[in-house]
Amino acid sequence: MLLLLSPTRFEAAFLKGRKFTFHGRAGLRGEGWVWLEGGVGKVNTAISLAAFTQRRKFDRVLLFGIAGMYPDAGLQIGDAALAEKEIQADLGLKHGGMKGLGFPTLVLASDRYHNRFSLDRAFTAELSQTLKLPRKTFLTRDLVSENPTEARQLSRRWEADLENMEGAAFAQTCLWLGLKGAELRAVSNLAGVRDKTQWRIKQAVESLEHHILRII
Repeated sequence: MLLLLSPTRFEAAFLKGRKFTFHGRAGLRGEGWVWLEGGVGKVNTAISLAAFTQRRKFDRVLLFGIAGMYPDAGLQIGDAALAEKEIQADLGLKHGGMKGLGFPTLVLASDRYHNRFSLDRAFTAELSQTLKLPRKTFLTRDLVSENPTEARQLSRRWEADLENMEGAAFAQTCLWLGLKGAELRAVSNLAGVRDKTQWRIKQAVESLEHHILRII
């Protein structure tokens, strides 16, 4: 069984299934898959994923949604990409992250995570091959870039390609709970551009639809 998670309902408007609600969040059940509205931001995503999977078993979990793109990402508006790794960019010191504070965010056996979290390699590689999508470095913050200068600085500091508000929390939660997680994002705008007349949300959601419907 595949669990699909998106921050908002409009990012999954193309899905058709049997409706349900979970603590006020919208959900759909289909053949071999379940979709849940995770909520916007890191906290909403982490608690939704953890609570929903507590008593339900899923073989794989896929977070999908729209994202802002950094200038050197090598993508175009409407393009989609998979997360090879996620960066939690606003935790710890501004220029040193959690490692600069001297302790990890997550410890699993001998693995110590600070601000960078991997997604499931096998699941991500399979999706990359099936959907013919590149793997990129995603960056997560509760505060989005408010201008192009800030976006460029973040991109260079963390060597990141796409910006979002949920992915690092998703990746960390999957690691902690032992879930096989992957993340797919479609570019709706340039990160740091707050003029929404320049955003192409409809185009990005159509890209999500194209890819998601190929795997369910």
